[in-house]
Amino acid sequence: MVRSQLTLLLCILLALVACARHDAPDPSAQQAAALARIQAIPTADPAKYHGARGKSWRNPYLIVKPEGVALLDVDNSLEHIMKPDELTERLAELPASAWPYGRVVAVTESAVAKSDHDKAEMRKNRAIVAGTLESMHVMINWIPTA
Repeated sequence: MVRSQLTLLLCILLALVACARHDAPDPSAQQAAALARIQAIPTADPAKYHGARGKSWRNPYLIVKPEGVALLDVDNSLEHIMKPDELTERLAELPASAWPYGRVVAVTESAVAKSDHDKAEMRKNRAIVAGTLESMHVMINWIPTA
């Protein structure tokens, strides 16, 4: 009797473990899906965004900051701060209508870096953002810091 109870308990535990493994999302699969959504966006067309700056920019606009990266909502001037390693997923969440110029983003740096530590963090974040965008074949329209 004890043996059958142990067998039953073991089966229940195995079933729970199997279910838990299937419920957890696979980060590499999520990353691949996000990359595929971005790759579905047409390549950048410089003729469409030539001269577009500030409020006239319609594609994603990023601001590199010491604490991370901000995705700027140009229409209402709201910044959505994220970690640099979230960039691919966050850009992939944007609708196709957010990319009228094709696969290009505007990137600038925040002017708030006052300490050496902040400056080092901004350099690190800028490098991560540039590398991430390059790996996704997203062009960067660098905007000078105001």
